[in-house]
Amino acid sequence: MEPDALTALIERLVRPEIQRLSAYHVPPARGMIKLDAMENPYSWSDGLRAAWLETLREVTLNRYPDPTAGELCQRLRASMEIPEGMGLLLGNGSDELIQMLAMTLARPGAKVLTVEPGFVMYRLIATFAGMDYVGVPLRAGDFTLDMPALLEAIERERPAILYLAYPNNPTGNRFDSDDLVRLIEAMPGLVVIDEAYAPFTDYSFLGLLGDWPNLLVMRTVSKMGLAGLRLGYLAGPPTWIEQIDKTRLPYNINVLTQASARFALEHKAVLDAQTQAIRAERVQLFEALRELPALHPYPSEANFILVRVPAGRAPALFEGLKARNILIKSLDGSHPLLADCLRLTVGAPEENAALIEALRELL
Repeated sequence: MEPDALTALIERLVRPEIQRLSAYHVPPARGMIKLDAMENPYSWSDGLRAAWLETLREVTLNRYPDPTAGELCQRLRASMEIPEGMGLLLGNGSDELIQMLAMTLARPGAKVLTVEPGFVMYRLIATFAGMDYVGVPLRAGDFTLDMPALLEAIERERPAILYLAYPNNPTGNRFDSDDLVRLIEAMPGLVVIDEAYAPFTDYSFLGLLGDWPNLLVMRTVSKMGLAGLRLGYLAGPPTWIEQIDKTRLPYNINVLTQASARFALEHKAVLDAQTQAIRAERVQLFEALRELPALHPYPSEANFILVRVPAGRAPALFEGLKARNILIKSLDGSHPLLADCLRLTVGAPEENAALIEALRELL
């Protein structure tokens, strides 16, 4: 087929909004100090790893997994203190849950509302599903909610779903809980509180499930040290979960993920100790960043810190760190409120020390 004919075929068949998108890009990180993806930097002890591998010896790979992941759901309910009577739905990461929500609610003209800057997958998956996307900017300076603008957008757009990350990615701050209650009560549609960073804050809406008919809470086990499993969960009133479950593809949680997650949650104390270590390192890293010239780190209740650097220096600092085998996330250019911003995952002590030393050399 001639190139021109192939291009014409793609332009004729592929939805225009998909053609305008760029694929989600993850840079290679082999051999790098990896501080770009909000991962737990700690691995398991040799003894715990050996016990996990023994568990996997019992997994039957020639059979399909439990379609409802019943044992894993029971373990999650107990470990995460999901309120009794609430429904629970598992996804291949939070991304699949966001996709299920979109497919469930994507009536013609249905709208997704969220704040910006925020988690990019809310916008991307809304586009995939053919939903209209509405982003309301956070307040410049402190990234707090612009409540008048949000309430006006709710009244004007009548969105089918409102996503609120709590704490927010990529800014790291936690929105005022009373403001979130006002938004839940003002929303004509569904409100999803995305608590991906719940291990790193002391606040949650999970215990309030059932207080409002339109509230769901979404979480993931990725940030607590199980990113490789790609496991997310959505909790809320059973009648909502039953409807969303209809869009779930069969056997979406594979046997290795189910077995590994059950094992890990049996040893949740190890993961909790790692989380506490990351929280302590977050304090140390924040103070070290404050002492560097011309940097402005923003307070965080997540496992990363957003930093504003001198005007125009973000690309050079990103490349300078990369040349020193330290990979971070440059957000400069991704949103007007993130001009000159870098996002730094909190690593292990030696990783954070290497980051600070490299920044000191580059500034």
